[in-house]
Amino acid sequence: MAQAIAAQVPQGSAARRALAPPISIPLAAPPPPAAMPSGPSLQGAQDWAPVVWQKSGPKGKAAKSSQEVNAARRAGAEVETSKKFGGGGNQSAHSVVPNAKKLDENTETFRHDTVSHDFKLALMQARTAKKMSQAALAQAINEKGTVINEYESGKAIPNGAIINKLNRALGVRLPKAK
Repeated sequence: MAQAIAAQVPQGSAARRALAPPISIPLAAPPPPAAMPSGPSLQGAQDWAPVVWQKSGPKGKAAKSSQEVNAARRAGAEVETSKKFGGGGNQSAHSVVPNAKKLDENTETFRHDTVSHDFKLALMQARTAKKMSQAALAQAINEKGTVINEYESGKAIPNGAIINKLNRALGVRLPKAK
C-alpha cells in the first residue's frame, strides 16, 4: 500500500520523504540501570559522632585486688575501703520470715474448687442425649476439646462463662458447679 502511494507522489517532495521508512542510526549503548539503594542514603548530611551527656567528669579506677590496695598504701596514697552491703555471704538462707510461725502451724491444704460430681454427670447425660461428641460440643461453644474433657472428668475449675455456653448449647440447666 505504501508503495502505491509513493508511486503517485513526486520524487523530491516532502510528502515522499515523510512516507519513507525511518533510518535508524546506532547510538552509544544506553547506560546500565542504576542499582537500587539498599537503604536511605544519608551519607553527606549526617553526623554520626556519638554525643554523650555526663553530669560529672571521669572518675578514677577503683582497685579491686588487695595487692593494688596495699601498693597504693605503700606509695602514700589516700585509700578508702568500704564493704558492700551484704557482700560475701548468703544471708537469704538464714533470714527470718515475719510470719514463719503462722506458716508452720497452718496445716490446711489449699486447692482450687473443681466441678461437682453432680455437674459432671449432668453434663455427660445432656451431651449424650443430644448425641454430640466432646469435640462437637467444644466446637459448638467455641472452646477446645480439652475443656469439655476436663469438665466431664471433674478436673476443671468452674468458669461461669463456659457453663453458660454449655447451658445454651445443650438446651438444659446444669446444676451449680460447686
